[in-house]
Amino acid sequence: MGETNEDRVKMLTILANMEPAPESVPINKLIKIPGTPLANAVELDSFDFVRTIATARLLMPKAYIRLSAGREQMEDELQALCFLAGANSLFYGEKLLTAANPTPEHDLNLLKRLGMSGETIEENKEEEC
Repeated sequence: MGETNEDRVKMLTILANMEPAPESVPINKLIKIPGTPLANAVELDSFDFVRTIATARLLMPKAYIRLSAGREQMEDELQALCFLAGANSLFYGEKLLTAANPTPEHDLNLLKRLGMSGETIEENKEEEC
């Protein structure tokens, strides 16, 4: 959206210093939509996106770092790098507000290829009780 790496670090630092710290931090990759002010925005470098995920993980070790909007346009390899960098959650399902997500089958296949498994919010809450 035009922010710098420093802007992203500042925002993550603000989040990390909140009391209490956030339990969930969604990280979005801009979805360019024709006719909107950001339709021609400069594409965020994939490595900068992965660094953002890693920074969020380092600053907020207990938070769910969630891959959110923009996954439909991400290659599987980029999503895999994000998980290796510290993402530990994703928004799942075919729709994220107004933006499409990969299909549930695609997500489950990707997790399987990465040797990972998923859990639902309900399963996670049961473990915390």
